[in-house]
Amino acid sequence: MSFSSLTCPSCGAAVKQYRNPLPTVDIIIELDTRIVLIKRKNPPHGWALPGGFVDYGESLEAAAIREAQEETGLSIHNLHLLGCYSDPARDERMHTITTVFIAQASGVPQAADDAADLDLFLPDTLPSPLCFDHAGILADYRSFRASRPCASSPIHF
Repeated sequence: MSFSSLTCPSCGAAVKQYRNPLPTVDIIIELDTRIVLIKRKNPPHGWALPGGFVDYGESLEAAAIREAQEETGLSIHNLHLLGCYSDPARDERMHTITTVFIAQASGVPQAADDAADLDLFLPDTLPSPLCFDHAGILADYRSFRASRPCASSPIHF
């Protein structure tokens, strides 16, 4: 277990604090036969799935819906869990654990918030570089879709 020290503002004594991974969400947004990827505005730079940190008091599903709207302008529906990814090295900035969802959307995506740009890609022709562990996540997605090609097929774990 890892600890960091803080100083008590009243007496100046060191206070022990637990260090825990931060929860995030990523969303594989299916738009027709393609998926939406954003080009990150902030480091690490490169292409990534839309997503971000879960706010205090927010469910994972609500965070996914919010992040999709903030970064792409899309309202998503038919939200399904793909999986969770927890490699401590998945994000070079800090230890995060992400919950990845698959969702469908309609409309015209627009880059916003943390997205400098966005584009639509076929799952087997992805740009480079992909940030974080998104290449592995998208490989899992392609395997999942190969076994369940219909986007409306329920996902059971």
